[in-house]
Amino acid sequence: MPGILLGDVLPNFEANTTVGKIKFHDFLGTSWGILFSHPRDFTPVCTTEMACAAKISDQFKKRDVKMIALSIDSVEDHRTWSEDVMAFHANKAGTPLPFPIIADDKRELSVLLGMLDPDELDKDGLPLTARCVFVIGPDKKLKLSILYPATTGRNFDEILRAIDSLQLTAQKKVATPVDWKPGDKVMVIPSLSDAEAASLFPNGVTTKEVPSGKKYLRYTQP
Repeated sequence: MPGILLGDVLPNFEANTTVGKIKFHDFLGTSWGILFSHPRDFTPVCTTEMACAAKISDQFKKRDVKMIALSIDSVEDHRTWSEDVMAFHANKAGTPLPFPIIADDKRELSVLLGMLDPDELDKDGLPLTARCVFVIGPDKKLKLSILYPATTGRNFDEILRAIDSLQLTAQKKVATPVDWKPGDKVMVIPSLSDAEAASLFPNGVTTKEVPSGKKYLRYTQP
C-alpha cells in the first residue's frame, strides 16, 4: 500500500474541504502543518478527538501549525458533523470548527498516503481510515508520523509535546530525552565535539557518568 515515510515531501494534492477546494502546499504556505485522519463522521471516538482538537486549536496556532483533518465522508456530512463536534464542549456550541476537514469519500487520498486500517471495516466491508497524525515542516516534508488503529483515540498533549520538540530540534543541535517537556534540559547530539558544544551552548554542558566511561549523555539548557 502506498504511504509516506519520514523525510518525504507530502504530495501537493487537491481536495474538497469544508472551506472549499484547497491545494495542500498552498494551504500550508510557510507554516508547519498537522494532518490528522479519522475513520468516519458521526462516530464516538472521532467526535471526542475532533472536539479536543478544536478546543486547543489556539495551542497549534501559537506554534504556527496549520490544522487540517480528513475523513472518508462528504463535505456535506463533515459540515453537519462539525456542529456535533463543537457542541461536545458547551462553551463552543454554535461556533464554527476552527480548521477544515478534507472529504475523502472515494478513499483516494487515504490510499495515497497509506492511511487505511485493514482490520477495521465499514458495513460494506471496506477498510476505514486509521487515526494517522502527520506533522509537516515548512519545507513540506514529513517530520513525524503516528499511526493509531481506529479503536484507539489520540493524545493531543503528546502531539503538542512532540511538535515542541520538532520545532526546537529543527533550530538547535540538540535532541530531547524521554518525557521531555519545554523548559527541561535537552541532550547534545553525538556528532558535536565537546569544544563545539561548549561554544554553541553558553549555559554550559553537563555530562552524566556511566559505567562504560563513555561521555555520551551530555545535557544543556537550550
